[in-house]
Amino acid sequence: MDLISRISQQFQDSAQTKLDAVELLAAPIAEAVETMVNCLVNDGKILACGNGGSAADAQHFAAELVGRFEAERQELAAIALTTDSSILTAIANDYAYNVIFAKQVRALGRSGDVLLAISTSGNSGNVMEAIQAAHDADMRVVALTGKGGGKIGEMLREGDVHLCVPADRTARIQEVHLLSIHCICDGIDCLLLGVEE
Repeated sequence: MDLISRISQQFQDSAQTKLDAVELLAAPIAEAVETMVNCLVNDGKILACGNGGSAADAQHFAAELVGRFEAERQELAAIALTTDSSILTAIANDYAYNVIFAKQVRALGRSGDVLLAISTSGNSGNVMEAIQAAHDADMRVVALTGKGGGKIGEMLREGDVHLCVPADRTARIQEVHLLSIHCICDGIDCLLLGVEE
């Protein structure tokens, strides 16, 4: 086994997937930025959820907004629904794992807020339940998916934004999700601060 060539191939595949995605995703990423900025300037908040690597991405996104991305600015309202182990385990134990995010959306989400829903397959049941809860609360949804968008792609409605990575490998989808999140954070700063660099 030649590890060096295998690693090199991973880099090539990652770069190519990103290049293949830019034409498809640039406009919806811009729409996601505008949706989130509109929410934030109107005193709304962004709730984020996902499982596994997508949970890490939800937390990464919230950290960039509450802390900072690259430029100094005021704190922005974002909450990762993946981080409170007492809430997660209580809901999973007392109700069902499928509603660990939906119950938090119902508790915390308000009309005008945004849900960032992350699922590489587009078929994560608990993320789908969160989207339904967001719709019930008159929230808009920004969905990050891959593999054709799955069931999540079918349940999005007008006003929602779908960022579906044109790839089937989970690792490649997650890499484009992270880049998309960084683009969103940069776009938010650009619109709020007029940052050019």
